[in-house]
Amino acid sequence: MSAIVAGVVVLDCAEPEKLAVFYKELLDAEETDATANRVEIRSPDGMRMAFRRDTNATPPSWPRPENSLQAHLDFLVDDLDDAERAVVALGGRPLEAKDAAGPFEERGYSDPAGHSFTLRLTRGTAPKQG
Repeated sequence: MSAIVAGVVVLDCAEPEKLAVFYKELLDAEETDATANRVEIRSPDGMRMAFRRDTNATPPSWPRPENSLQAHLDFLVDDLDDAERAVVALGGRPLEAKDAAGPFEERGYSDPAGHSFTLRLTRGTAPKQG
């Protein structure tokens, strides 16, 4: 029997209330807990995220080549263009100007606080040509 009951992805940021709204809207999630320094949400599929206040938080610098990517989030979507419109409307921004090379259809973004994430198609796709 595992000692761990559940996991939560926690992002440090200067304004947890604002970042929680971004992900709550993006994931159609509900707020499950809030304190002065932390907001937690849960999506309909059970994904749990929390946003912790760090007044000294600085956005990650990915994809700059001089810094390596430490961690990022992947979200599976049915339509990249629709999902991108939602991300941008909620205050996110694209990090890559074109679709990534390789067999998977995916695109990189950052949330309003600068954390990177990837949108990836859920269905299997054939390798890109050309």
